[in-house]
Amino acid sequence: MRTKLILFLTILFCNTALSLKGQGYNIDVTINGWSDTTLILGHYFNKKMLVNDTIIIDSAGKGTFKGNEPLPGGIYLMYMPDQKYFDVLIDDEQHFSIEVEKSNPVETLEVKGNKQEKAFNEYQKYLAKQQKKAQSLQSNIKDKAETHKDSVEIWKNQLSGLSSEMKSYWDNILKEYNGKFLASFIKGIKEVEVPDFKETPALPDSVVRWKRYEFYKEHYFDNIDLTDDRMLRTPYFSNKLETFLTKTIFQIPDSIVKESEKLIEKARENKDMEKYLIQFAFNTVNESKVMGMDAAMVSLAEKYYLSGYADWVDEEFLTKLEERVTKLKPNLIGNKAPDLKLISPNNEHYRLNEVYGKLTILVFWEPDCGHCKKEIPKLKEEIWDKYSDQGVKIFAVYTQHEKEKWTDFIEEHQLEEWINVWDPYNQSNFRNLYDIYSTPAIFVINEEKNIIAKRIGAEQLPGFIDYYLKKNN
Repeated sequence: MRTKLILFLTILFCNTALSLKGQGYNIDVTINGWSDTTLILGHYFNKKMLVNDTIIIDSAGKGTFKGNEPLPGGIYLMYMPDQKYFDVLIDDEQHFSIEVEKSNPVETLEVKGNKQEKAFNEYQKYLAKQQKKAQSLQSNIKDKAETHKDSVEIWKNQLSGLSSEMKSYWDNILKEYNGKFLASFIKGIKEVEVPDFKETPALPDSVVRWKRYEFYKEHYFDNIDLTDDRMLRTPYFSNKLETFLTKTIFQIPDSIVKESEKLIEKARENKDMEKYLIQFAFNTVNESKVMGMDAAMVSLAEKYYLSGYADWVDEEFLTKLEERVTKLKPNLIGNKAPDLKLISPNNEHYRLNEVYGKLTILVFWEPDCGHCKKEIPKLKEEIWDKYSDQGVKIFAVYTQHEKEKWTDFIEEHQLEEWINVWDPYNQSNFRNLYDIYSTPAIFVINEEKNIIAKRIGAEQLPGFIDYYLKKNN
C-alpha cells in the first residue's frame, strides 16, 4: 500500500511539474561581461520594438525573464545597456536558458532547452558569414572590374553560388521544422518565384512584362500565412506590407482599395492580423502624399470604420473620422466640382459652373499667407501668362474678409484679368465643400466641371496642363 502511495505521489508531482513548465515563460539569461544592470526583453512590431519585460541582471551577469502567461510567438530581442541587442525566437518552448558574451552576443549565443531558438541562432550565424562573403565579392566586382577583368565573371559566379547555398539552407529548415514558427519565419523571407514568361511573336515584350508583374502582385504573399499573427512580431513583415501597398501596386485609389480588401479578407480567420491589416492599409492611404489618395481613405473608412466593423475604435475617433470623410467626399478627384456663387470686388456675382474654358484653375488664397505670396505670382507668370489664350481660366477665391488687403494685392500683382471673388457673408460654404483648412489650395477642373487634380503645387501645374491639353487635343 505504501509503495502504491509513493508511486501515486511521484506521478502526481511529475504531472504537476510538467503542467507548470508548460505555463507562462521562464528564460534564464547569462550575459558574460555585464553585471548589476538592466536587460530588456521586447518584440518586433510595425518597425518598432515593444517592451515585454525588464530585469536586473546580478553581479554574475545572470537574470530570469518570467511571467505567468505565455509570450505570443514571434521574434524577440534582448536589448543591452550599450544598445547592442540580439534576436531570440519565441514559440511553444518558453522555458529555456541562453548564455552570451557581451562583446559579440550573436556569435557566442548558446541555447539550452529550446530547439527552435538554437536552430534560429545557427541560422543567424550562417547568414552573417554568407553576408560577409557576399560583401567581399560585391566589393571586388565594383572596385576591381577594370584591373581584374578576368576575375569578374568568377566573382559573379561565386556570388550566385552563395545565393544557391542560402536557398538550400532555407529548404533544409523548411523540411526539418515544418509546422513550426521557424519554418514560417524562413518561408516568409523568401521572394515569390515568377515564371519565365518568354517573349514570342504572339507574346511581345510588353505583354511578358505585364504578365510577370501581375503574377508577382497576385502571389506576393504566397509565402506568408496571413492567418498567423506571429508574423506581426517579425522584423520584416511591416516592411514587406509597406512595399506592397506603396511600391508594388499602381498608386491609384481603386487599385489600393481592391488589393487592401483582398489582403484583409485573407486574414479574416485571425482577428489580430485582420485588425492590423485594416489599420495599416488605412494609415498608409491616409498619410499618402499621392494626389487623390484621399478617395482610398474615404473608401476604407466607410467599409471598415464607419460601418461599425472595426469595433475596437472609440467613439471620439469615429466622430472625427466621420467629420473628415464628410468634408472630403464632395471634392474627391473625378467628382463634379461643387458649384460656388461668389462676389467680385465690384459686387458682381460669378458662378464656378458658369466659367467656360478647357480648364479652370480654382485657387483658394489670402494675401497674408506666406506661401500664397510665392504661389499666386507663380500662377500669374507660369499659368495665366502662358495658357490663358489656350482656354485656361483662373477662378481665385479670397478666403478672408479684409477687402482692401485683397484688392491691393490684386492690383500690385496685376491679377485683374482673373475671376477674383470672395464670400463676405459666408453663404457659399466653400470651406466645407472644398475642405479648405489651409491656403493656398489649388484644384483643376475640366470642361465637364469634374475635378481632375487637387492640392497641386503651382510648379507642377505646367506639366499637368501640357499633358492634359495634348491628350485632349
